[in-house]
Amino acid sequence: MTASAHPVEVLIAEADPWTSNLLQQLVLDVRGDARVLQVSDGQTALARCKRRLPDLVIADGELPGLDGVELLRQLRRHPRTPALPFVLISGRLDASSVRAARPLAPSAYLAKPFNAESLRQRLRGLLPVAIGEPQSRQPLLLSELRDFLDTVREEGQGAPLLSDVRNAVSQGLQAGEQDLGELAAVFGADPQITALLIAAASTAAQHQGMPCHTLAQALQRLGVARTLNLVLGLALQRNAQLRDARLAELAAQTWQRARRSAELARWLATELKLDAELCYTAGLLHNLGELALLRSLQDWQEAGGELSNAQIDDAMQRRAASFGSALRIRWRLPFGLRELIAAFYGLGSGVFSREALVLNLSGLLLALPANALPASLAEARCVRMLRLNVALLEQVPVELYQAS
Repeated sequence: MTASAHPVEVLIAEADPWTSNLLQQLVLDVRGDARVLQVSDGQTALARCKRRLPDLVIADGELPGLDGVELLRQLRRHPRTPALPFVLISGRLDASSVRAARPLAPSAYLAKPFNAESLRQRLRGLLPVAIGEPQSRQPLLLSELRDFLDTVREEGQGAPLLSDVRNAVSQGLQAGEQDLGELAAVFGADPQITALLIAAASTAAQHQGMPCHTLAQALQRLGVARTLNLVLGLALQRNAQLRDARLAELAAQTWQRARRSAELARWLATELKLDAELCYTAGLLHNLGELALLRSLQDWQEAGGELSNAQIDDAMQRRAASFGSALRIRWRLPFGLRELIAAFYGLGSGVFSREALVLNLSGLLLALPANALPASLAEARCVRMLRLNVALLEQVPVELYQAS
């Protein structure tokens, strides 16, 4: 393989945005300086190739309009593109479909759902090697922290992954087929992975009835391979740990609050015979904004920006809520789940589900002063609307609402 002096260009033709983003992350993991172009149909991909030839095309075999096989056929006929590297990812695995694609000489013909780690290894052989060390993507250069945070909030940056979850993903890819119950146990404690999988399953299930609201529902719809691919893409995107000790401590505290709120909401919902898993999910996701903001502050510092304690405190107080809102909208979480998350922070006017009232009560319990007892919330609006017996409040396990 000869060295490349120009930035590598990779064209991804994929209609599903989650898969397209995963493919982009795999490319950038192999070549951090690559320019990745994403289109959602074959005709646009063909037109783009005719205007400017990329170094590699990755295409879905079942693209709308001009499908991946026909796109490959058109490119092979063009005098400028006879040997263009082309990865075809297809759900058509019957003998006739494979025979039809073979004369077109794709660089790789991968079955759906593809194994992301295997594809990454193939990309290492297909992408030209950069001269010298591969260039990493340059951080956003902005003069003010507030401008930087405004930008990354709109881009929907994610929160840091827990190291044990990332290790579990790697092990899962090497171990082959996994049980959905095992995946639920591994991923169910991580708020970012939970949100990602629910959002992806809800998008994929637009024509399958109601959207997903819990991790278990999402795993059933996505399947093992799709789940592992999505989580791997997330790990590739945010694989750096928080290096600043101040930010790392805040991240650990934020994570502990998320876990406590989830377990508390599930306990209350179980006692009231409500949807316990839905309440757990909402509790786990309620402080996504804080996690995303902390990740962004670390990125700012690593890009050369100064970060004082006062700036950290100000950002956490003023921006965490907006980061969470932007992230939940960008990930297209179901509206009902977003309503439950909002209820954790307060009840406005209108009609509320009993699950929303449980989330609101969870928030109140977690905000109790150190010496206060749950029974002191007997006159709270959510308690009255739930018609709770004070005896139930007295039974709430102390470890669920008080930090150890």
